[in-house]
Amino acid sequence: MRYHNITKDDMLNGDGLRVVLWVSGCTHKCKNCHNPVTWDICGGIPFDWEAKEELFEELSKSYISGITLSGGDPLHPANCGETAQLIKEIKMKFPQKTIWLYTGFVWEEIHTLEAVQMTDVVVDGPYIEELRDTKLHWKGSSNQRVIDVKETIKKGEVVLHSN
Repeated sequence: MRYHNITKDDMLNGDGLRVVLWVSGCTHKCKNCHNPVTWDICGGIPFDWEAKEELFEELSKSYISGITLSGGDPLHPANCGETAQLIKEIKMKFPQKTIWLYTGFVWEEIHTLEAVQMTDVVVDGPYIEELRDTKLHWKGSSNQRVIDVKETIKKGEVVLHSN
């Protein structure tokens, strides 16, 4: 897996203060994407031990609510396995922290993936410029959903995360 950036003390990509890992690789290539530099699966730098340590150092801070995985797309076929492994490690080391994941895939396509099953919140669906709405919380276009993963799995139908 490759990544472009690690954002610290982020307030825009999930609830509370978060650390955000911006991975490389996206096949959706949404019109007017806010981060097209992350589309190239070969772009950025390798996600190595040092990058993981940087993430874990941030997650160890008591005021950090959790991590958000974005990009690019953490569920790009080349990223999915390593994303799942990283989520497992985070869950073991920081069980009290929440995990959010942004993807251009829709829930119905990804709900059985191991990485998705372990997250707390998934923001699904491609960004659609024609459905852009700056008043929306945690998403860019009205087709996207902010999904409470645990409740959705429990109820067997999509349950939206409440603000």
